[in-house]
Amino acid sequence: MSHHPLMAFIADCKMVANYWQRSGDAYTSNNIESFLDDTFEKLGKKKIGLFRADSGFYDKKVFNYLEKKSINYIIAARMYAPIQHNIASHHNWLKMADGLEIADTNYKSPNWQDSKRMIIIRQYVPTRPKATGRTLSLFKDEGIYRKYRYSCFITNLNLPAEQIWTLYRQRADAENRIKELKYDFGSSSFNVNGFYATEAALNFVMIAYNFISLFRQVVLNTKVHEQMKTLRYKIFAIGGYIIQKGNQRILKLSLAMKRREWFTGLWMNTNNLKAPFIFDS
Repeated sequence: MSHHPLMAFIADCKMVANYWQRSGDAYTSNNIESFLDDTFEKLGKKKIGLFRADSGFYDKKVFNYLEKKSINYIIAARMYAPIQHNIASHHNWLKMADGLEIADTNYKSPNWQDSKRMIIIRQYVPTRPKATGRTLSLFKDEGIYRKYRYSCFITNLNLPAEQIWTLYRQRADAENRIKELKYDFGSSSFNVNGFYATEAALNFVMIAYNFISLFRQVVLNTKVHEQMKTLRYKIFAIGGYIIQKGNQRILKLSLAMKRREWFTGLWMNTNNLKAPFIFDS
């Protein structure tokens, strides 16, 4: 069974807000509105400052949904033919850096009731060989377009175009979280015998990821983002045993003397953690 999940992350705390499993042949926009309903319900009364999403959320139903809730958004556009024609006809570009230009315009899809603000980025590949984005497939035989890669974003923000692009680029952190879930937590290889069993297993993976994220932020409290293999080696995979001394049970750890002060500090940091819930038997 291949996966085509829907995932939501909270950028500020680097945690998974919601996860829905879908079969690999599911169309990208399937069940997005229900997924958003479920996600915002889980967040309760938390205010959403900005909704960032890839082109899988490029759908008029999503735009209308977010606008009804007065949520600011930046969503990557799909390079459909009308958008490519719009880009090709655009001639007013503002240079931001060598080989990097931006345009600010309005765009109305044939099936939209009104126009929306669209930010266009184009990068000159000979100058920026690692440029992200796509070529204009409709104009692939025309030399001027072959040398550029383009990215488009639909937004309801009133900020300067360059700032909107900067804000969207911060979404790359979500891609890092997805890679970490895949390579450190095995999310891409969790195939249980049954769709819902797989979804349940993967939701436990997300819970484990959130616990580790919380551990990094509250207990480790360092600027370095340690990978799981490093955490296992430095913290989790430490031999130990418990002895009884009078009325006390003492945990003995196989830890080098020079690391003991640092390790004790981790225990002390846990005193600053107040769980937002009550344990009840």
